[in-house]
Amino acid sequence: MEACVILAVGDIAPDRPDPDTSYDAVRVRLTAADLTLAQLETTFAAKGLRLPQARHAVLAPVEGAGAVARAGIDVISMAGNHCLDWGSEAMLECIGHLEGEGVAVVGAGPDIAAARKPVIRILPDGSRVAVLAYSSILPQAYWAEDRRPGCAPMRAHTLYEQVEHDQPGTPARIHTFAHRGDLAALEADIRAARAEADLVVVSLHWGIHFVRAVIADYQREVAKAAIAAGADAIFGHHAHILKGIEVIDGRPVFHSLCNFACDLRMDEAHANSKSFKEIQTLAEDWVPDFDSLYNFPKASALSMVARLDIRQGRLVRAGFHPVHIGRDAVPRFTTPDDPKFSETVEYMRAVTAEAGLNGDYTIDGDLVVVGGIG
Repeated sequence: MEACVILAVGDIAPDRPDPDTSYDAVRVRLTAADLTLAQLETTFAAKGLRLPQARHAVLAPVEGAGAVARAGIDVISMAGNHCLDWGSEAMLECIGHLEGEGVAVVGAGPDIAAARKPVIRILPDGSRVAVLAYSSILPQAYWAEDRRPGCAPMRAHTLYEQVEHDQPGTPARIHTFAHRGDLAALEADIRAARAEADLVVVSLHWGIHFVRAVIADYQREVAKAAIAAGADAIFGHHAHILKGIEVIDGRPVFHSLCNFACDLRMDEAHANSKSFKEIQTLAEDWVPDFDSLYNFPKASALSMVARLDIRQGRLVRAGFHPVHIGRDAVPRFTTPDDPKFSETVEYMRAVTAEAGLNGDYTIDGDLVVVGGIG
């Protein structure tokens, strides 16, 4: 029996008249998979009131929800730093539109119980897969509580340690560590989901955006705890560039899948704003292009679709399909005879090594296989 295939893609945020065109080059492969997962970075709603703490917020037409479904995406996480950009009513409207199109939403809801509830799907071979989603990137009050809509939090704390105590102003060491309560809840959710399913996959909106290779301390801490609790794979989002992969007890942690169908327009006012200038310094080779629909750093052109092969309730192989995103913000799979394929693989090898991760990659057709799985 052939293995069942789970695919996971990066951030989705369409901002174009026809959102279906975002997926024109990938729809066939995403639809062919047995289960396809994604991360939503916008809100599909007819109206909303932008919250003051929202930094970059686009209220997307409700037609985008149908485009997500037609792209072959089965489950989408709304656990992220944009879930409440347009208020709780808009977030709940967005969930309704997606669910109305047959796309299950995970990681957000009208209260914390709903946000922490797994989505369970059955693969063609009978394998039961539970999907959970959390966010560490959280504007104030974006996390759900008992009587407040929002997303499932996996918060972290930051400590700045002065290295040279007699040298004021010198760079500090940065330490991060997981919020104890959130980590305990995540572990409990994974154990409960594992009791209902053969496999558990976790989506985490986390990490340091735009900074090459670096993985925050809390990410390693949360990843180890999640795998120990029973997670079979972790899919990371938010960084908007690829980050390395590590394998913990035979289970893959994709620290960042980069972007996928993610539009970002730029005008002169935005490019010259103080907030953009500050973020721009984090990335290599980030030059605004007012004629492009994909205004991200150069490295953001390299992306991936993560893949898990499942057989009879077991993870038997993991890897990724390299993807390239052009100025039109449309993701396209690349093949081994394309220089962009090799560029993506070499970038992944480089940032994995720079971060001190143990991911090892071999090429099998157009799949880059991660070693040590199972």
